Amino acid sequence: MGRMIREGTHRPATGWSIVPRLVRGAPPVVLVVVGALSLLVGLLIVTRPLTSLLVLTIYVGISAILSGVARMLAAPETPLWSRVTFGALWIAVGLAVLVGFGRTLELLPELIAILLVLGGLASLYDALTRGRVSRRVLSAVWGGAQIAFGVLSYAWPDVTVLIVALIFGLRTIVFGATLLFRAVRAFVEGRRSVPGTAQPAPGAEGEPAAEDAGVSRDGAAEGDAADRRPPASADVPRPTRARAAWLAAGRYALSVLLVVLAAGGWWANSWFEDGAQVVDAFYDPPAVVPYGHGKLIRSDEFAGQKPPDADVSRILYTTRDANGQPAVASGLVIVPHDPPPGPRPVVIWNHGTTGVARGCAPSLRDASATKWAIPGLDEAMAKGWVVIASDYSGQGAPGEFPYLIGRGEARSSLDAVIAARELEGLTLSAHTVVWGHSQGGHAALWTTQIAPDYAPDLDIRGTAVLAPAAEPVKLAQELLSGDANAMLSILVSWVLVPYADTYAEIDLADYIAPGSESIVREMTQRCPTEPGVIVSVATALGVSEDRPLYVGDLTAGALGKRLEDNTPKGPWGTPILIAWGSEDEVIPPRLQREFVATLCAQGEQVRSLEYLGYDHLRTLLPGSHFIPVLISWTDARFRHADTHVDDCGR
Repeated sequence: MGRMIREGTHRPATGWSIVPRLVRGAPPVVLVVVGALSLLVGLLIVTRPLTSLLVLTIYVGISAILSGVARMLAAPETPLWSRVTFGALWIAVGLAVLVGFGRTLELLPELIAILLVLGGLASLYDALTRGRVSRRVLSAVWGGAQIAFGVLSYAWPDVTVLIVALIFGLRTIVFGATLLFRAVRAFVEGRRSVPGTAQPAPGAEGEPAAEDAGVSRDGAAEGDAADRRPPASADVPRPTRARAAWLAAGRYALSVLLVVLAAGGWWANSWFEDGAQVVDAFYDPPAVVPYGHGKLIRSDEFAGQKPPDADVSRILYTTRDANGQPAVASGLVIVPHDPPPGPRPVVIWNHGTTGVARGCAPSLRDASATKWAIPGLDEAMAKGWVVIASDYSGQGAPGEFPYLIGRGEARSSLDAVIAARELEGLTLSAHTVVWGHSQGGHAALWTTQIAPDYAPDLDIRGTAVLAPAAEPVKLAQELLSGDANAMLSILVSWVLVPYADTYAEIDLADYIAPGSESIVREMTQRCPTEPGVIVSVATALGVSEDRPLYVGDLTAGALGKRLEDNTPKGPWGTPILIAWGSEDEVIPPRLQREFVATLCAQGEQVRSLEYLGYDHLRTLLPGSHFIPVLISWTDARFRHADTHVDDCGR
């Protein structure tokens, strides 16, 4: 019995218990003030994780320091070196968080991962050195779980911020509510002690007279209590044994729960990673690459689905990025079997948005060389045309991805055609027509615009664009005019991060909420087709309920100027075919009509088609009424045949 009392008396302080101990015995007024502040801070952190990110960072720093102090004040039987080592590490990390919180706002997930690993190591040490079996099991499981959660925190930094906000916030809410309850109880008990009010009954909790008289809390004299004690040979009184058994069962149950949670986290992490596209060694450029742009580095057979009677190769080649610096890009070359004799006309296909991460390259996807990904592909093969589809630099091959950055997109597309000329057994004509959808429509317009200077050997005879994102500034204004939502947060990150990484004058911090860079950047590392995008959506939903991720005007300052610079303005000099759906949910049809009006005012030859009931993707999918128009219009461009090319009504 004495051993158990000593264990309870010297129970080690923890980060969870040290703060309540500091306010133990404080006057009710202090309890009310501390409790109310804690309750408000907790509610702020839970409901406004971005708004309170600075508060959360300071809170994590203080908690780390207090946890370090608590470790140093652990039970004396814990070796001194263990208390000092782990305690000092926690205090050092906590001080680093507080001293450099302007920087640690961005490093918060990584610091949390470090703290979790430190806590896990300390718990594992405790499991090896002291305590009952159930305590050791719980310490071991808790230590392993903390290390597992630390690794997951490092792997998923964006969602870590929200989870930590929830945990710390709820912890603070419970602490504040407990203090307020204690304050109310102390106030009530204080009123009872006032003369003339009801007094506690003898033997009640808090009554000193019974103890002074040698009476136990159940009202019996100490002598009687002594007479009822079990023989000295008994290890523990029966009530204490039962309580110890229940405590042990609770520890084992908690251990099982921790194992389930940690295993679930690892399973989810594996599921997310397994669903992501794997960038294989084909896309890694050699140490030395040809200096000129449009040089073929390597090629091999595409392993995905293929059109009937066609061969598909993937290529790696040199190009130039948006700033004119050497880069590497990848793409697909789709060649019909047994084409008609002579050089083959070329269709350049510019793909729409697939994400901005390296693994989002279309050439990594199984169905990227089918009629579901490229409109009219089977018909193009039947005509004997060669279709060349660039991934753009930064997808597949390493580098900065030029999302809605016109020159970067266009150079990748043009260089894919130039590089394909080096493929054995393939003879390409200079006659070229450019196609593109959505982001690819923007790329197609830029491809034709810069071709005379960048690739003068190509004879661009026309440009067909489907639901093009032609004017980035106007599109940004339109998107930001509505309410913040998860999809908007992800889309804006796909524009903002590539622009900030491409142009030195654009500072990401000018346009995003403080401390949210890790969230914004992580959104760019997942593709819409992989399971991990669930994390991006969940994070975006969580923060959008708080405040927009983007606090600056995206159409102002350096970013606004660059968005305007990346609006294609021509001249094109060859016919343009443009089509969109009346129910386009991504790019408002009104913007397409305004763009067509602008082209007509500039004197371009434009044929425009709006399809009733079509959404953003419908124009390119099999069965679209636009596909026969696209094929016949393109065929006429290759043959220089007279056909309907101008709806401007001049």
